[in-house]
Amino acid sequence: MKINKSDILNASILIVDDQISNIFLLKEMLQQAGYMRIESTTDPTEVSRLHRRNRYDLILLDLLMPDMDGFQVMEDLKEFESDSYLPVLVITAQPSQKLRALKSGAKDFVSKPFDLLEVQTRIYNMLEVRLLYKKLENYSKELEQAVLERTAELRESEARAQRLAELSSDWYWEQDENGLFTKIYGPVLEMLGIEADDLLGETLADKPSWNIAEREALEANLAARKPFLDFVYSRTKPDGSHQYLMVSGEPMFDSAGRFIGYRGIGKDVTESMHSETLRKT
Repeated sequence: MKINKSDILNASILIVDDQISNIFLLKEMLQQAGYMRIESTTDPTEVSRLHRRNRYDLILLDLLMPDMDGFQVMEDLKEFESDSYLPVLVITAQPSQKLRALKSGAKDFVSKPFDLLEVQTRIYNMLEVRLLYKKLENYSKELEQAVLERTAELRESEARAQRLAELSSDWYWEQDENGLFTKIYGPVLEMLGIEADDLLGETLADKPSWNIAEREALEANLAARKPFLDFVYSRTKPDGSHQYLMVSGEPMFDSAGRFIGYRGIGKDVTESMHSETLRKT
């Protein structure tokens, strides 16, 4: 991240001093150095209003002024720059006030009478820091906005995926690492008339209605933590008819690569299976 000299010379500067002669001297010095955006005021009570409107990159602020001194001006500026960089370089003829000025929020100081080379150097260096700060602040905002936009895109993508899953399936399911159901969305329980544990249970002995060979193959996939697609298995309903279910699933892992369960979709394909059987006969 770099600041060009042209950016520094194009920075906005406000000179605040109750002495017209000091303003003239500083403005002349800045113009000769190539600075192009310079404003001034002899009224310290106007500084906050002007800065709110123009957001200066640098404020050259005299400390000793009638009605309102530089310390009061800085307190006013803090009201709307509390979380930001206070771009104040104070002007003082009293060395004892320098430390107080820095504690009050000023970023640097210049002494009276002016050493023009020192003033130019301090102004240039402070503007470079100020513009770097602004660029970093803008970059942080852009990054935050990009994260918010990307998060919104991911949420929309997840929502689309869920809607597609709902359109192409009768239910969505998740299991934990022990094979117990943790989430089931959709009317599967009402559709099958059974409990959730009976859908993909861990034991077969208590489920004589399921096709044993098909369930063994399905549970082998689950035990091996392999993904599976459109796996069809069946059961015999209490009325003696056959019901066919088609499920797809994939294993889930946490950020450390630890297996945490399965998720997938399921669909009742009894009608299509019966149609296929009739077509073949």
